[in-house]
Amino acid sequence: MCNENLWSRLEPFFDDNYELITLPIPLEDSFDTVIESLEKSIKEEKINLLGFSLGGYIASYFACKYPHRINKLFIIASSLCPLSEQEIKKREDTISFVSRHGFKGLSTKKVISLLDKQNEKNFELIELIQQMYVDLGKEVFLSQMSVTLKRDDLLYTINKLYFPITFLYGSKDRLVNHTWMETLAKVTTHIRQKRFDTTSHMLPLEKPTEVAKEIKNFF
Repeated sequence: MCNENLWSRLEPFFDDNYELITLPIPLEDSFDTVIESLEKSIKEEKINLLGFSLGGYIASYFACKYPHRINKLFIIASSLCPLSEQEIKKREDTISFVSRHGFKGLSTKKVISLLDKQNEKNFELIELIQQMYVDLGKEVFLSQMSVTLKRDDLLYTINKLYFPITFLYGSKDRLVNHTWMETLAKVTTHIRQKRFDTTSHMLPLEKPTEVAKEIKNFF
């Protein structure tokens, strides 16, 4: 539930040597059709691909399916594993509730749970995140929630990819599966992990200077 505003605080750190192209997540009925739709929309033969959170899983799935289209892959605040049964049930209940009662956006309490402690009273940032939810709306919310419930574990698939890959995430981010990240580190030697000491999930908005530096160094 993020749009181009997710990257708004990063953009000032990039000069004309970089072309930043935002790819909205297509409204499709499965991960495979999402990936196929993205593949058709990308005109360049090979790209540097970056994904955040759900977009990180989608970018990785794309890279696994179309490795010949990728130069480098950079994943922010995302672990590429299935959701727990408890999380799936919670999301199914949310889908049912929103379908019946309508879409009310994201509460301030929920936004704060995604942020570093130092930003819990940063109301400009909180409103920016809430506004992205409002701008995308009910149809996108239900599509993204329902299509992404069932996820494959990409651990061993992504380990077979031959191009450079970096994962960037907060060491205390509650939406990242840190056990999965530890397993990834054990089974691969060529995939880099970079951790920031933070509870933040919204790294592009909360740590734009640091994230921009990592992106530029990698690409």
